[in-house]
Amino acid sequence: MDPTSSAPQKVALIAGASGLVGSQLLPLLLSCGRYTKVISVGRRPLPLMHPLLVQRTVDFDHLEDHRLSLIADDVFCCLGTTMRQAGSKEAFYKVDYLYVVKLAALTAANFAAQFMVVSAMGADAHSSFYYNRVKGDMEASVRQAPFRSVHIFRPSLLLGARPEKRLGEQIGAVLLKLVNPLLLGPLRRYRAVAAQAVAQAMLNAAYQDGGGVRVHLSDEIQAGVSPSA
Repeated sequence: MDPTSSAPQKVALIAGASGLVGSQLLPLLLSCGRYTKVISVGRRPLPLMHPLLVQRTVDFDHLEDHRLSLIADDVFCCLGTTMRQAGSKEAFYKVDYLYVVKLAALTAANFAAQFMVVSAMGADAHSSFYYNRVKGDMEASVRQAPFRSVHIFRPSLLLGARPEKRLGEQIGAVLLKLVNPLLLGPLRRYRAVAAQAVAQAMLNAAYQDGGGVRVHLSDEIQAGVSPSA
């Protein structure tokens, strides 16, 4: 796929550009040649200036007040937190479900064509684990939004430099780097995946300009292969 194969004529919107995947994705959006404008939606301004970048500081609790700022062709949602970082189940649910679903609803109402969202490998609306259940509920709700296409990305443990330190994930990342070569066959999906690979997969998905709902599993993201239906 050649990112310069089509004339720039589209607008991208990214939410969560300061996070692990979002910080890798934003430079790709700005440099790929597909977009004439990239709108970054966040609670705080980013320390970045670029001729294509438009920053919108928003209150996600009242995202509907910013609807006129949420007009784009391709929407990239990298919002997400952890139970520890959020501090409570309620706060986690707000970020990983309510904010994501609200962004999908508002951008779909503004006639966005595509929605790319980062979920998690164990996402399952019927899971006994709260984290996985919330991710599964989010996916189910996003699937219902009237986009031409929805791309859901389910990475395993993400590798990359985070703005905040998470000791448990740092230890897990080191261990998974050691065992990754041993995870073969069906176990490949449990291999840790670089945030850069997820970001690139999201942009590649946008270039498909297809239709329907696609789920991108962790091993497929790492290998850069076609998504699952």
